[in-house]
Amino acid sequence: MHREHQRWRSPALGREMDLLIFGHGGARVLVFPTSMGRFFEWEDRGMMRALGEHLEKGWLQLYCVDSVDSESWYAKHIHPAERARRHEAYERYLLDEVLPLSMHRNPNPFLITTGASFGAYHAMSFALRHPGTTGRVLGMSGLYDIKEQTEGYSDDSVYFNNPADFITNEHDEGRLAAIRRMDIIFAIGRDDSMHWTNERFSQALWQKGIPHAFRVWDGWAHDWPWWERMVRTYIGGSD
Repeated sequence: MHREHQRWRSPALGREMDLLIFGHGGARVLVFPTSMGRFFEWEDRGMMRALGEHLEKGWLQLYCVDSVDSESWYAKHIHPAERARRHEAYERYLLDEVLPLSMHRNPNPFLITTGASFGAYHAMSFALRHPGTTGRVLGMSGLYDIKEQTEGYSDDSVYFNNPADFITNEHDEGRLAAIRRMDIIFAIGRDDSMHWTNERFSQALWQKGIPHAFRVWDGWAHDWPWWERMVRTYIGGSD
């Protein structure tokens, strides 16, 4: 299996950033780690073994990015508006640095975003904010209302990075059409404490006429053994 480490100083973030690339071709996959996780998390947790066939056969090429969560949404010592602005710098890093690298390495036009737990927030928010770039999003055991991280505070900076809010009030028909063309898949355990927020998020999507696959698993299902099964089940579609 092809494995490659990349590191550079990000102009958007003003700091060194790392990522790992796995696979030699196929759909490009932007992989986000869990809360405050690192770029090597999926490898360490066995997710590459779970996707071994997809990678060996050239069906998928994974770009596992680092997080700046400790500087953004988890930086409780700074105001929520500042947390949101740091997150927006991270998004510029993804849009202006990571995605161009991925397209240079692999011209396949189909992009999948995915992550588990807080990584699912990143995957879903990025996909819904930039539907023209993304063909499929897979969120596993995710949080889609970022106000859980801002003690309920919201302003424009928080609002436009909060899928639970901005999708409810999306009225741009061009953006809605692009979102409706995306494959939106998210799964969560029935006993997960975030289950009810996923139910509410699913309702918000249906109210905007956005098709999606919302899957509820038995039990808690909020750990790597379940995420291995989820990613194998859903990465290629919504079964």
